[in-house]
Amino acid sequence: MPLHFERAEYDTRISRAVAAMQARGLDGMLLFNQSSRYYLTGYDSFGFVLFECLYLGADGRLMLLTRPTDVPAAFHTSIITDVRVWHDKADADPARQLRDIVAEFGCAGRRLGVEYQTWGLTGRNAMKVNAAFDGFATLTDESELIAQLRLVKSDAELVYSRKAGELADAALAEARKLARAGAFEGDILAAAQGAVFKGGGDYPGNEFTIASAEGALLPRYFSGRRHLSEKDQLILQLGGAYRRYHASLMATILTGEADAIHRRMFKACHEALTEIHGTLKPGLRIEEMYGIYARASERAGFNAAHRLSACGYSLGAAYHPTWMDWPWIFPGSDVVAEPNMVFYVHMILMDRESGHALALADTSVVTKTGSERLSHAPLELLVV
Repeated sequence: MPLHFERAEYDTRISRAVAAMQARGLDGMLLFNQSSRYYLTGYDSFGFVLFECLYLGADGRLMLLTRPTDVPAAFHTSIITDVRVWHDKADADPARQLRDIVAEFGCAGRRLGVEYQTWGLTGRNAMKVNAAFDGFATLTDESELIAQLRLVKSDAELVYSRKAGELADAALAEARKLARAGAFEGDILAAAQGAVFKGGGDYPGNEFTIASAEGALLPRYFSGRRHLSEKDQLILQLGGAYRRYHASLMATILTGEADAIHRRMFKACHEALTEIHGTLKPGLRIEEMYGIYARASERAGFNAAHRLSACGYSLGAAYHPTWMDWPWIFPGSDVVAEPNMVFYVHMILMDRESGHALALADTSVVTKTGSERLSHAPLELLVV
């Protein structure tokens, strides 16, 4: 089996999850979040796009219900030994089958937690689960139970997070070699993604962002590539992914020259990110990072309309459609930083009236006394 951690690591994670369940009065968990399943067992598949559930009992019992296609993945990549199958047919009802299976485990009349807030459980399937378990067991939304455990990384996990940081740096280095007036965005994107694969990395949890000209004001990937003009702005959001663990960064590359607005934007973003590097440490309410971002942009003459409503989030092991993990960094968050938490912090400013955009971002791990950058690319305004 290509397990990426020692068996003892998985046993520790399961024990912590069971303790958290018991503290909340839960007799079992129905896990639909693929990141949770990977974290607890090593199970590595995109079968979550269809109905798939991992049961974790308060006694530590594991059972995976999946389609035949993903049975080999369960045995090949994970510590799961009890794998049940539901088959594609007109009257298939995997939610009811799930109920019948956990009935074998004595779950009738029990209290079960469910991961509702996940791409792995569609609204229709959630309705089916609720209907199947109605009158059988009490279901409660425990979408963050495993996510809270995943938030603080083990030393073994951080080995992969650091490797992801190296791959993110490699992606940016390759992109910089090609980024110049006349360059095709597709070539830049291919070089950046290729660097991750050549380094032994994985597909990232979401697409890289590459956008230029007026497209730079769109902070998401969109279809359609173009050639860079003589005076252009190129924003890149790149991420290394290694053993599914992520580290991301953002950079802005200008062709021709940097005008006064771009320089003012960069000054604000650089000041904010530098201050965050010096402020992020155990005990910090993560909302304070957003406050630093907001104050720096205001000092530079940019208001709330020019910045985003969040400035980052946790990173860890993630699957499509996004590498964004709980919690996000925004005003009012009550999450407090602890050692071994990993945060991706992005400073983004956009002026739709003038057509200017600029982004600067990196990923850091909280240490015992401060923080450590996982990507080491210089935080500079790149002009070519």
